[in-house]
Amino acid sequence: MNYRHAFHAGNFADCMKHALLVWLLQALQRKPNALFVLDTHAGAGVYDLADERARRTGEADAGIRRVYAASPAALAPYLAAVDAALPRSPLPRGETTAPHAASFPPLAEGGRGAGGARELAQGCERPGHPLPLSPSREGRGDAYPGSPPLIRALLRPQDRLACCELHPEEAAALRRFFGSDRQVAVHQRDAWEALRGLLPPKEKRGLVLIDPPFEDRQEFDRLAAGLTTAAARFPNGVLAAWYPIKHRAPVRAFLDAVADSGLRDVVAAELWLREPLDPARLNGCGLLVVNPPWEFETEAPALLGALRESLGSGEEGEGWDLQRIADE
Repeated sequence: MNYRHAFHAGNFADCMKHALLVWLLQALQRKPNALFVLDTHAGAGVYDLADERARRTGEADAGIRRVYAASPAALAPYLAAVDAALPRSPLPRGETTAPHAASFPPLAEGGRGAGGARELAQGCERPGHPLPLSPSREGRGDAYPGSPPLIRALLRPQDRLACCELHPEEAAALRRFFGSDRQVAVHQRDAWEALRGLLPPKEKRGLVLIDPPFEDRQEFDRLAAGLTTAAARFPNGVLAAWYPIKHRAPVRAFLDAVADSGLRDVVAAELWLREPLDPARLNGCGLLVVNPPWEFETEAPALLGALRESLGSGEEGEGWDLQRIADE
């Protein structure tokens, strides 16, 4: 419970995780049926990148600001979703997050909750298509949305989101952010318990995002166990689990555990900015996807390649990979 994402918001790992998350949600929305989305480690909302904590690490400079500067066509849906998820007015100085109701247009304006971001993102899927934005281009890179605002920006009226955050201050900030939004529920509860308590959803379709802070050495074991629990309770759901890559041994052990767990139809997408040799440094990250939507393995390489081109600095060992861990 010591982790605070305000120090790391908008870093390269956020960009990788959220670019793939946007693709997964759009793919699920090809069908009109309602979706349920569960974010197990939700955080506080929207993060002010001018905040002292963000400036202390400078991670957004090597993350979302590089992606904005490059603006590759493959990442246009991701950038459109990020822009649509951000407040239209600047965050008050000293505030990590701003209230949802005060910051975004009413639903009738085609904004959040009416699928506004989803339509924006879908409108720029073709290479070379202009990137439409909901807010002004001015100030891009001054704030970054956590997963809940990004997901909320993509929801259709029939979809809903449940967010779990254990830390009291972060959970309170997220409640203030969403206010009385009827499509979002915020729970201050343990993520691993929530997999049992909130699954399966009544919609029978959806996505579970599991994004632990990895504060201790047991987190990979908890993640493998959590995936097994979620798959047993929500067998039709898409499960997306983020993990850090510092050095290879823990990642290999985790992927082997998943392969031996009995889970079916599992793919791991990875991005690394340098050879993963230093166990004290975040050298890359991965997103493991259970039940990936159709064409994920065909389209994810373009996203990973664009992320590497945008975020990489030419260090030795820089690259990406997409590997199947378990067959259908």
